[in-house]
Amino acid sequence: MQQSKASQDQHIAVFGESGSGKTVMLSSFYGATQEPDYLRESLFNIVADDQGQGRRLHQNYLGMRNSARRPAATRFSATTYSFSLLLRNGNAKAKKNQPFDKLRLVWHDYPGEWFEDGVSGPEEAQRRVRTFRDLLGSDIALLLVDGQRLLDNAGEEERYLKSLLSNLRNGLLPLKDELLPDGKPLVKFPRIWVLALSKADLLPNMNVFEFRDLLIEKVGEDIEELRRVIAGFVEDSDALSVGDDYMLLSSARFGTDKIEVTNRVGLDLILPLATMLPLERYARWVEAMHDRGKVAEYLLSGAGALAGVLVGLNLKGRIGSVLNSFGPGLIDAAELVGEKLKEVNDKARAKHEDMKAILTGFKMDLDQGEEERIFLRSRR
Repeated sequence: MQQSKASQDQHIAVFGESGSGKTVMLSSFYGATQEPDYLRESLFNIVADDQGQGRRLHQNYLGMRNSARRPAATRFSATTYSFSLLLRNGNAKAKKNQPFDKLRLVWHDYPGEWFEDGVSGPEEAQRRVRTFRDLLGSDIALLLVDGQRLLDNAGEEERYLKSLLSNLRNGLLPLKDELLPDGKPLVKFPRIWVLALSKADLLPNMNVFEFRDLLIEKVGEDIEELRRVIAGFVEDSDALSVGDDYMLLSSARFGTDKIEVTNRVGLDLILPLATMLPLERYARWVEAMHDRGKVAEYLLSGAGALAGVLVGLNLKGRIGSVLNSFGPGLIDAAELVGEKLKEVNDKARAKHEDMKAILTGFKMDLDQGEEERIFLRSRR
């Protein structure tokens, strides 16, 4: 999580092999936020910071919705997309007192070809390293498991899954020397790796528990090996979660002559996932840390502004000066659940404290996703 005076940036890195649906997912995610119903019901507008990117994504979405036209495939395209959540109205006093008045989602799309085919030469190798460096500050890494590939390997799913995970491990290992030139592990690194079933509409009878069970049964040891590889990059590997969270994603329902873009699964959880899951997880990690060093400070620096909105913490001054007093407030924000969460959300809406209403609404969305069995988060 990266914080500025007026903007709270949440970063998500999306990994998936070519054809796993990354472009369709991104286009469907953004296009749906431009629909009249979304604009009417939401407390915020979502705006692409790069107007050209936003126009292309919206065009992709409209092509699917109106003409059953799939977005063109992208190869070796390492693109970062930035979307700002702009409050519509809100209480002026609440805006003045909160640590930020704009949320921004930064989406890093990592080319699947670099895990499948490697690189063609030194120049592309450097581009791969630069691309990975850009996403080091991501809060969430989303690893896509292609539903079509699971269908193609029905009964022998481990053939595809082992290949997917080994390609990712083998793609990460060559980056290690470049990313750790002095051998010191990184403080900033994606610490929450979520396994997501893309094209979940192709497996309509599979809920998130069944998806988790399939992966644990077929490739549990491979997931653990991936965790060991990733742990080799980070300082304090106890503050790391790989394959502990699962979700289902479907960008649309594809027919022979029609694409139903309203039949989506899980995409509405992308913003809540990138925003609130790190807050919840970081709170537990910080609480367990006895030596509040650089990792704790990094986790607190990102989660602090979000907690400040939720429970009204005063975060003025350097983060180092508030570490000891901040812990309880972070826990209070992370553990805001159930009826208490709904009560805070209702009061925020009534008082037009829109940012608090949005963040508590995001927490409620994650809870709803679990109830619908499309999202499963670790309690660790």
